[in-house]
Amino acid sequence: MKNRIAIVDGIRTPQCKAGGIFKDISADDLGAYCVKELLTKLNLPVNEIDELIFGNVSQPMNKANIARVIALKSGLPNSIPAYTVHRNCASGAESVTTAAAKINAGEANIFVTGGTESMSNIPLMFSKKMEVFFAKLMRSKSIGQKLNTLLSFRPKDLQPVIGIVEGLTDPICGLIMGKTAEVLAREFQINRAEQDDFALLSHKRAVNAQEAEVFDKEILPLPMPPAYKSIQSADDGPRKDQSLHALKKLRPYFDRHNGTVTVGNSCPLSDGAAALVVMSEENARNLGYDPLGYLIDYAYAGLEPNRMGLGPVYATAKLLKNSKINFNDIDLIELNEAFAAQVIANERAFASNDFAQTYLGRSQKIGDIDRNKLNVNGGAIALGHPVGTTGARLILTLLKELRRQNKQLGLATMCIGGGQGGAMLVEVDS
Repeated sequence: MKNRIAIVDGIRTPQCKAGGIFKDISADDLGAYCVKELLTKLNLPVNEIDELIFGNVSQPMNKANIARVIALKSGLPNSIPAYTVHRNCASGAESVTTAAAKINAGEANIFVTGGTESMSNIPLMFSKKMEVFFAKLMRSKSIGQKLNTLLSFRPKDLQPVIGIVEGLTDPICGLIMGKTAEVLAREFQINRAEQDDFALLSHKRAVNAQEAEVFDKEILPLPMPPAYKSIQSADDGPRKDQSLHALKKLRPYFDRHNGTVTVGNSCPLSDGAAALVVMSEENARNLGYDPLGYLIDYAYAGLEPNRMGLGPVYATAKLLKNSKINFNDIDLIELNEAFAAQVIANERAFASNDFAQTYLGRSQKIGDIDRNKLNVNGGAIALGHPVGTTGARLILTLLKELRRQNKQLGLATMCIGGGQGGAMLVEVDS
């Protein structure tokens, strides 16, 4: 990028399992709560804000352009525009990188960015046959026509179309995301034990981070409606009692006969939101802020949809080529854990000369990922993956951890449904 972009600060809600404690809270309310509290924390005058950009995947039918709804619910004046971005799992990151591009283009200076998702509220839909039935019934005029239409009804037509399954199924390759993880498990010969071991590591690290109050610096406790008598202050995915024995008992979920991917070594469906204020470095200095950190470069890359889980290696290769950064200079990595098989496949692809030469146009491998630098506080397998939020959450978590460890350079990267990858380089001033 022409200039690094200041990420002044950020905040997020807890991430909680879909269908659970956040099931009655809408995505816009989750997002608005984050934005309002972050602006209060920063004491940022709203008239200084140029625009709000928010990521969201399962955009509610009654909240078109959910970013605008979030802006107004959070108390921003009508004069501040807002729009929603959607790049599947990288939507939260897209909000940040879109703002960065506009700042570097000289279009504006200060943005509120982030992502929100309520996977609890992704709807069930009527089948096509029921749609036709209702349309025909509405067009029926006489009692006879209505009776004939009613007699055509079959109970099996009530079988719903599950929105979340449709949304997680790629329309080009026809595979639900879990089956793309099975593709990678076969391609890289990743066995079930390796996946379960990684899943257990994610839970152990997340539980340790919770007990050490690491996430308290980024999580905004959420008063629970409707009575607001209780507060949710932690992610509810990490399991203290998780064990290899329990993980081994789970049956493969996406390929029942020959698969290795289970609900235990995959990320759960989640609800949650995150918000970040980004601005030019000059503006941050003029306003007297000590930024949490800086975005110094980013890249997005494409690949085959059925191998979408390898997005991080493709995007990181592109990012390193553009930025001239040496992979070994990166202190910490946040790589989204959609599936354990997907993370392990990336580890092997990063470390493979053959993969680099065949797929990345590089003469040598990107480098070996040191697990002591990777997802040190656990990842989405334990913490959850509210898809529109995760990209922003990764950046926030990474910057907080860099500061906590007094480290400087970090990589946030993720696979993106549909066959893409995203990668962001961030740094903290020493």
